Amino acid sequence: MPAIVLVGAQWGDEGKGKATDLMGRDVDYVVKFNGGNNAGHTVVIDGQKFALHLLPSGILSPGVVPVIGNGVVIDLKVLFEELDGLQARGVDTSRLRISANAHVIAPYNRTLDQVNERFLGKRKIGTTGRGIGPTYADKMNRIGVRIQDLFDEAILRQKVESALDYKNQVLVKLYNRRAIDADLVIEELLSYVPRLAPMVTDTSLELEQALDAGKNVLLEAGQATLLDVDHGTYPFVTSSSATAGGACTGSGIPPTRVSRVIAILKAYTTRVGEGPFPTELFDDDGEFLRKTGAEYGTTTGRPRRTGWLDTVIGRYATRINGVTDFVITKLDVLTGLEKVPVCVAYEVDGVRHDQMPVNQSDFHHAKPIYEELDGWFEDITHCRTFDELPAAAQRYVLRVEELIGARVSAIGVGPGREAIIERHPLLDK
Repeated sequence: MPAIVLVGAQWGDEGKGKATDLMGRDVDYVVKFNGGNNAGHTVVIDGQKFALHLLPSGILSPGVVPVIGNGVVIDLKVLFEELDGLQARGVDTSRLRISANAHVIAPYNRTLDQVNERFLGKRKIGTTGRGIGPTYADKMNRIGVRIQDLFDEAILRQKVESALDYKNQVLVKLYNRRAIDADLVIEELLSYVPRLAPMVTDTSLELEQALDAGKNVLLEAGQATLLDVDHGTYPFVTSSSATAGGACTGSGIPPTRVSRVIAILKAYTTRVGEGPFPTELFDDDGEFLRKTGAEYGTTTGRPRRTGWLDTVIGRYATRINGVTDFVITKLDVLTGLEKVPVCVAYEVDGVRHDQMPVNQSDFHHAKPIYEELDGWFEDITHCRTFDELPAAAQRYVLRVEELIGARVSAIGVGPGREAIIERHPLLDK
């Protein structure tokens, strides 16, 4: 069977967990292929809210094998806290697989992330301070600690001591902080080994064998297209590849095995942290979207910046990811608005841009060009077919579909797992 990639089309928080949960009954493996515990998925099941940060959302679906791929960076303390929390609520976590090639977020990388953001002051990137960026930097500098290194104490010691030879110089001489004791780092990391060992495997091989056996494999991105380190709004991005191309690198599945790319698009736009945001609202409409949509970070609790839907970004996501299907989420949040503006293009210094500007500084200064669509006042949370939606809500979806250049196959109309309209199947059956 072919693999399917699931990505976010904006700056994250689009509701990828809901889409994964929707397909959970029909997939056999759900693979997280990038990022770490710097982003979260929220899934509501029978009125219970589950906030996942590091684990793939497929862990909530009975029978699905959740996989943390080689492209992920793992904070082991967070991993086991999250597993313990799910187990306490009756969730079976025994199927979890972890790539031996995934990198570990060492305690010193959390420290460096936090002190560096404070040092940057007004120039800060807006990271979550969880050590994600420094860990990916170690990976690229070839001084990182991988999961497999924890099973050889001599190699682990060599890597940690080597990394701290440099990092302690930075902490002490640049940031005036206390040096970190290598022995304490090694002791902490080794303490996780007994529990970790049964989960670790060659996940790339297992996924290849699963595909050969006719299993459905869903590759789930952390963060989103505009946070991708190559294709996002750099430097206000994450440190990994959050687009469809990163799915292959971060999982060990070749691109020839991928058949569909599903992108999640919130019915309006949000982002957390610093960086440009052309449709951002600073008025009552922005506060309406924040409060009605409960726009507060799953991982950080930070209020999200809010704005109208930006279809320039949607078209960009379609092109960069090769999107075959969109899932629009939180359409219900727009209920009660007389008019719903949609950004269809930008104006930069008097010039219209229908596509994302090549120059990042142009994007910083982009002014949205809006098209106003009629709103609706009917409660849509109980709609389960497209025809049940109010006519204005249908026209909104169809116009967005036209503007973003790929079909809308599903529509989220409420927070529950059942509150979704499936216009076209998301899986080949």
